[in-house]
Amino acid sequence: MSRKHTTGSGAVLDLIRAGVTTRGDLQEQLGWSRVTLRRRIDELFEHGLIVHEGVESTGGRPREALAVNKDAGVLLALDVGSSHTHVAVTDLVSGVLSEDEADIGLFDGPEAIFSWAGQVFDFLLGALGLPRDAVHGIGIGVPGPVDSHTGVLGDPQLDPRWDGVAVGDYVKDWGRAGAVVAVDRDVNLLAEAESRLGWPDVRNMVVVKAGIGLGCAIVADGRVVRGSRGGAGQLSAPLRERLSEPLRRLETVASGAVARDRLAASGQRIRTGNDIVALVAGGHEDAAGVVEEIGAVLGYALADVVGLLNPAALIVGGTLAELDERFLDPIRRSAFAASHAFARRELRVERSRTGAWGGVKGASLIAQDRLFEPDRISALTRPAG
Repeated sequence: MSRKHTTGSGAVLDLIRAGVTTRGDLQEQLGWSRVTLRRRIDELFEHGLIVHEGVESTGGRPREALAVNKDAGVLLALDVGSSHTHVAVTDLVSGVLSEDEADIGLFDGPEAIFSWAGQVFDFLLGALGLPRDAVHGIGIGVPGPVDSHTGVLGDPQLDPRWDGVAVGDYVKDWGRAGAVVAVDRDVNLLAEAESRLGWPDVRNMVVVKAGIGLGCAIVADGRVVRGSRGGAGQLSAPLRERLSEPLRRLETVASGAVARDRLAASGQRIRTGNDIVALVAGGHEDAAGVVEEIGAVLGYALADVVGLLNPAALIVGGTLAELDERFLDPIRRSAFAASHAFARRELRVERSRTGAWGGVKGASLIAQDRLFEPDRISALTRPAG
């Protein structure tokens, strides 16, 4: 993250967001004079970006605590899945104010998705008594490679209608003039939420989102790894007939789509990951067998990832994770059986802590990051002239 304005107010806000909330601690962290710090804090107050949040006491004189003004506006969060999509309106520190979901997804195409989401956001904002002008930022997750700097999707996508889509063109009227837009892969958003909200003490993890589609994200030293073109984390099927064969995408052999197609061949009507979960929960033996087989193949594929990255945790989210140990246990058994002894030592394989709404929480977090980017805030609050 660029910090060209090293003595700008954005640096102060960045620390307040990180939990450095008193003037004394801010001065110690920044190394600035009291006069400079006071000016920057005044600028943040003048623009309504921070508020007083009571006092902190360490046994001596109580100290004023500062906080982001979470009620100065709202963020819109959209998590597009392969067959199911979540939306939420949050405050400026990603507290959820209202939310909705529907069985609509990637294969309905961008026109349908963004048209539906725009209408739902208008309804949710109206119910909160808020105009579009209250929207300061928009965070969006999509199930495919995307350049997080430009918001343009890479190609090929699973559905060619998404190839090269510039997401900002679809959402430019959803908020106030100058509202920021942040876009990333859906599994990266889940990883942001898991890393920052679910498992804040775990610095290195691999996050899998398993539904009709399948995605994998990497968190290294507390940061999501996106790669050179936004495609980091794509898993390949673990087995081939010959070494000369090209690698296959793992989701072609281990995903909810595989379960859907196999169950459809036996007469079951399956559209979403929730349909698969309902079948297994209802005692359907064929569905349970397919899901366990998918989990085992996924675990074997993750064994190489465990060896390469040596994560502390493998976190599994997405719709299929709602089956809990029925899905997690085969992942865990095959990953441990195939991985190197050192890499699997103390490794945890656990279900997502942020649950089905982790993606929208992550979408709000990246919108928040874009909105409060230090250079942007420093430029916004810098006195004229």
